[in-house]
Amino acid sequence: MNKAEVITIVADKANVSKKATEEILDAFFNTVQDALASGEKVVLSGFGTFEVRNRVARTGRNPRTGEDISIPGQKSPAFKAGKVLKESVK
Repeated sequence: MNKAEVITIVADKANVSKKATEEILDAFFNTVQDALASGEKVVLSGFGTFEVRNRVARTGRNPRTGEDISIPGQKSPAFKAGKVLKESVK
């Protein structure tokens, strides 16, 4: 399912225009992105948690040359599903 399909389904279920639904979803995505960029967690009870995880620096191997390379640590966005979401998928 892509973003356009989600917008159509949510608009139909909420009895709201597609334009308004798209604006609301964009505002939600931007809010989550801004919160993660500032280091905050976003917790949606029953659905899940968006957070930033730190990946540690490690040593890798170049597959072409076999040479060891250093892979720097970085921050990565992550999502952890909540109990209600996990149960609904089972």
